[in-house]
Amino acid sequence: MTAEHFSVVERLGGDDFLAQTLGRSFKVARGEAASLAGLMSWDGLNAILTHHRFEPPRFRLAANGEQVPAHTYSRPITTRRSTVWHQLQPSELHKRLAEGATLVLDAVDDLHPGIGSLAGQLERWLRTGVQVNLYASWTSIEGFGVHWDDHDVVVIQLDGAKRWRIYGPTRTVPMHRDVEMPEPPPDEPIADLVLNAGDMLYLPRGWWHAVAASEGQHSLHVTCGLQSTTGADLVTWLSEVLRAHEAIRADIPRFGTAEEQRVFLETIGKLVAAELESADLITRFSAARDATERARLVPSLPYITTAPPNADLRVRLITARPALAAGPEGTVRLTTGGEEWTFAAQAQPMLTLLADGESHRLADLAQAAGITLAQAAGVVTELVDGQVAAIGGER
Repeated sequence: MTAEHFSVVERLGGDDFLAQTLGRSFKVARGEAASLAGLMSWDGLNAILTHHRFEPPRFRLAANGEQVPAHTYSRPITTRRSTVWHQLQPSELHKRLAEGATLVLDAVDDLHPGIGSLAGQLERWLRTGVQVNLYASWTSIEGFGVHWDDHDVVVIQLDGAKRWRIYGPTRTVPMHRDVEMPEPPPDEPIADLVLNAGDMLYLPRGWWHAVAASEGQHSLHVTCGLQSTTGADLVTWLSEVLRAHEAIRADIPRFGTAEEQRVFLETIGKLVAAELESADLITRFSAARDATERARLVPSLPYITTAPPNADLRVRLITARPALAAGPEGTVRLTTGGEEWTFAAQAQPMLTLLADGESHRLADLAQAAGITLAQAAGVVTELVDGQVAAIGGER
């Protein structure tokens, strides 16, 4: 398995993982370092730090649960236009890391094509948003101490080794905005394991853990944070759906009689109950979430007006979970990125190809639909203008 075709879905167990592990327990999936070759390297990290200007907390150092002051590894640079940015000082950065700091780079999926593809693969599979953070460390000093996350994570060890002590949850599925905090974890972990290059770890939200490069070698790993989809999200969405009813839009009879207030609440209750009893409620909710997912916005330079009818032009959708459905009177409807498009039904094979998230030649798209290059380019232009597709090379 090469990095180009690396499948996190296959490594974690596919449908068995969804049925038996997701949200229930941690899982370690062992693998070979060679399977990740090219996904992200130390040279790749060096290049990102060299060619980008970062400010905390996007890029930061952490040690013993505290953020290391930025002035200890960077210096302010004032431009001739009086703007100030902080320039990384490699020698000082190296010293802080040797002293025990952990290097953290948030949202590296927006900076590295390979990690971006990895995030997209998880988004399509798990039908949720994903942000990937990168961590590099050299010593046994823990960057964050014993802690828990308010989202599930998939960890991929890219190089070196890292020790994970896992303590389990003390509050079932805690949230970022919650009514109480979890109790402290037990003194002894329920699992004490080492991830080596090529290994993966899944950890549900709320599970206490501590991480350190305590195996005598440096460590480079990425953590894929999975956006949670909770009952609170369902209730919020349902409140929007119910706005179609006059009773929901009406003012609450705060100054009305007891009878008027009773009738109002009874009406609201019936509307809510009717929705909760719908067999397809979760299906509709999931479809709505898919349709309004954020796109990983990508410009299509130099094509700033229309897509040319060039057979070798490469096109891809930049949303992870597009929905295709038959429309009225021989049309097909594409819903993605919070928008909806209606095309002639003949375009469906072309849209089906694009829905896989891969890059496709315009000629192949046109051939699949049995339309001309110019017609296919017209569809692409609409999707690019709608910020759900991009023209360009491989992701």
